[in-house]
Amino acid sequence: MIDDTGAAVTLAAPVRRVVSLVPSLTEAVALTAPDLLVGATDWCSHPADLDVVRVRGTKNPHVERVIGLRPDLVLANFEENRPADLDALRAAGIPVWVTVIRTLPEALDSLERMLAACGLAPPPWLEEARTAWSDLLDAPPPPRWRAIVPVWRRPWMVLGHGTFAGDLLARLGVANLYADDAERYPKIPLAELTGTDADLVVLPDEPYAFTATDGPESFPDLPAALVSGRHLTWYGPSLAEAREVLTREISSAQRPN
Repeated sequence: MIDDTGAAVTLAAPVRRVVSLVPSLTEAVALTAPDLLVGATDWCSHPADLDVVRVRGTKNPHVERVIGLRPDLVLANFEENRPADLDALRAAGIPVWVTVIRTLPEALDSLERMLAACGLAPPPWLEEARTAWSDLLDAPPPPRWRAIVPVWRRPWMVLGHGTFAGDLLARLGVANLYADDAERYPKIPLAELTGTDADLVVLPDEPYAFTATDGPESFPDLPAALVSGRHLTWYGPSLAEAREVLTREISSAQRPN
C-alpha cells in the first residue's frame, strides 16, 4: 500500500496491533476499532477512556517503547512527527503510515485510506463528517471575516500558510490574514497583529489555552471568537460536529469588556 507521502508500506495481514503518534489518528482508530490500539502519545486525550500504553509525545516519542509494543503499523503525520523518529522505527522493521493533511478534503480522503491500511471499512463517523461538510468540499465560500488566528503567545504565533485549521476556517467564511505567509506558524509581534485590517480574532483553546481572560484583552478593537481547538485543529471523528460547533462559536464573537 502507498501512504500519503507516496511511500510504499508493507503490512502484515491482518493488522492487529497499532500504535498512533497523533491524537487525531488515535481517536479515529479508537472509535472505529478500539481493540487495534496498543499504544498512543501522552497527548492522545480522546476518547476519554482510552487505556493503552503511552509513548510520550508527538515530537519526542519513546522509540524503544514503541518497538517493544511490536506494532504491525505505526500511524504518523508529516507535520506532527519528526522524520528521524519515523526512520528509527522503520529501521527496526516496523511499518509506518504517514498522513499528509492540509485541507478538509485531504483529511477525509486520508482518513479513509489510513483506516483501509488498518483493514477497516469507512466508519459511520467518517460518512457523517462528509455529509456535514458536503456543500463546502469543492471550494470555500466568499469570506465574511478577515481574521488573525493566534495559536500561541509569548511569543505570539499565528496560523500561516498551508494549515488544516486555516482551510477549515476558510470553508466557514473566515479568511486567515496570514494565509500567504512563508511560514506555517509565523511569529508576529503583537503591534503588527493589532495594526492589521482584521475584523475578527479567532482564539482556540489549544495548543495555547486562550480563554475569555487570557487573549481577547490583547485585541481590544476586535471581536474575539473563543473556539474549540479540538474542533479546529483535529482531523478525526470531531469533524462530524466541527462545522456546527465552530459556526456557533464564531457567531458568538464578542469584543473584550
